[in-house]
Amino acid sequence: MKSRERRQGIVLVHTGEGKGKSSSAFGMVFRAAGWGMKVCVIQFIKGQWKTGEQEAAKRFDNIEWHALGDGFTWDTKNPEQDIKTSRAIWEFAKDKIRSQEYDFVLLDEINYCCGYNWVSGQEIADFIEQEKPPWMHLVLTGRNAPQEVIDVAHTVTEMKIIKHAYKQGIKAAQGVEF
Repeated sequence: MKSRERRQGIVLVHTGEGKGKSSSAFGMVFRAAGWGMKVCVIQFIKGQWKTGEQEAAKRFDNIEWHALGDGFTWDTKNPEQDIKTSRAIWEFAKDKIRSQEYDFVLLDEINYCCGYNWVSGQEIADFIEQEKPPWMHLVLTGRNAPQEVIDVAHTVTEMKIIKHAYKQGIKAAQGVEF
């Protein structure tokens, strides 16, 4: 593994309507952990659901996992609570990044928070430019990535739906979606 002094940290954004944003990021989480990097995963939306990737991460001593969201929020009954939770998770994420303890940080589903105007894209972009350590890799996932975040990222991938099992009546599958 390259030392921090010799590493260029990359900011990546996975966005779009298609499947695979978080899945791709989790692949990078395990790749970084495999190289001995200290990894921090912070989930903004998914909440306390049991997932295969979280179970797999328990097998690594260099992956720290935080599933902090209130769950999927498009049918929320309490938007004030969703805002409060998202703001608290964002503050937690900034503290983790500022700690400089991690080589790789994943902010899973943070883009949704921007789409709902709970955290501004400009606020995230400013933090990345001003406070992210230059050697740290940072990945942000979720639909509707704000333009300000896209502008400061090094790599942006938009997932596009061509065909999806859900539209054929197939429910989320263990091992594929969770």
